Amino acid sequence: MTDVYYDQYSAEINADPYPVYRRLREEAPLYYNETHDFFAVSRFEDVEKGLLDARTYSSGKGAILEVIKADIDIPPGVIVFEDPPTHTIHRRLLSRAFTPRRVAELERKIREFCARSLDPLVGAGSLDFIADLGAQMPMRVIGMLLGIPEGDQEAIRDQMDANLRTDEGEPMKVTEDFVTGAQFADYVDWRAEHPSDDIMTELLNVEFTDETGTVRTLTRNELLTYIEVVAGAGNETTTRLIGWTAKVLADHPDQRAELVADPSLVAGAIEEVLRFESPAPHVGRCVARTDLRVRDVTVPEGSVMLFLLGSANRDDRRFPDGDTFDIHRKDGRHLTFGNGIHLCMGAALARLEGCIALEEVLARFPEWDIDLSRARLSPTSTVRGWETLPARLP
Repeated sequence: MTDVYYDQYSAEINADPYPVYRRLREEAPLYYNETHDFFAVSRFEDVEKGLLDARTYSSGKGAILEVIKADIDIPPGVIVFEDPPTHTIHRRLLSRAFTPRRVAELERKIREFCARSLDPLVGAGSLDFIADLGAQMPMRVIGMLLGIPEGDQEAIRDQMDANLRTDEGEPMKVTEDFVTGAQFADYVDWRAEHPSDDIMTELLNVEFTDETGTVRTLTRNELLTYIEVVAGAGNETTTRLIGWTAKVLADHPDQRAELVADPSLVAGAIEEVLRFESPAPHVGRCVARTDLRVRDVTVPEGSVMLFLLGSANRDDRRFPDGDTFDIHRKDGRHLTFGNGIHLCMGAALARLEGCIALEEVLARFPEWDIDLSRARLSPTSTVRGWETLPARLP
């Protein structure tokens, strides 16, 4: 028996979950939380296996504990909350947004967005890595991809961020209108009359064969849902990545100095930040079809299983000395972007944004210290990262 306790809603645990993760891996690799009625696996082997097994672990009721528990009807188009064959069809459509060509073509604009955010701060003596960069550049990139007017992008981002906020220690409130895309309705109407070279226009016109064999275009509700999914995923996780990059490198100034001296190490550093501080530390599934045995314990059909990505990414069995940050690490792929059929489609874009942001920061500000007295973690139960991250510049 063990007295280890894990609760994704605990602000105390969320501040530094890694000691609890380590105890889970060693003492309770299959953990059950009676208060919130979920199981959790924490070792890399178990998390990877579960993510790859889409037949046993269903996404059809959601991938967030609160959504699964709410037992609501998920609207078509929320691909992270879908199972095949619908998921396969919708993913194929959305993959058009993140082709290698389209992502590569964004590099110049991403650098421009970074310069717009950072240049005014040269000589200022301080910056907030979230307010001044992390909440700005990803919003501009995804807004441009979708075709949302620049003047409206900040309001859209703030509205979507608010939907994920929770009261400290409390689950996120979920209702039937959890995802509707209603805030994008006017833009869809405008793009229908004024087509452009953006994702919204492409999705308005694309024809596909749905799960019934019918050849058609997307319904209005499907299109609105698609846009909300892309906009939310494109903003939230990359914002957290930029914040964690700033925090972790401030904690490891010697490795930051290596990056200043040799920018070719930046891509590896971003990969290590993604492993070391996972912006999305867990993902949920519903145990489908039958009871199953995990670690010699029966997990009943219908149970919720949380895959603790943040724990798996620090498992010493997979990443030697996993709690150590090392930009030279060559231990292989982490699970931050998931695995299997739900592997994040925007992973290449997130990596590109993270690399460019770090390059542009280091070119202007080779050193910084975080003002922890004013830094604040974001109050959400779905992602983990900084709400504010003020820094002092020499």
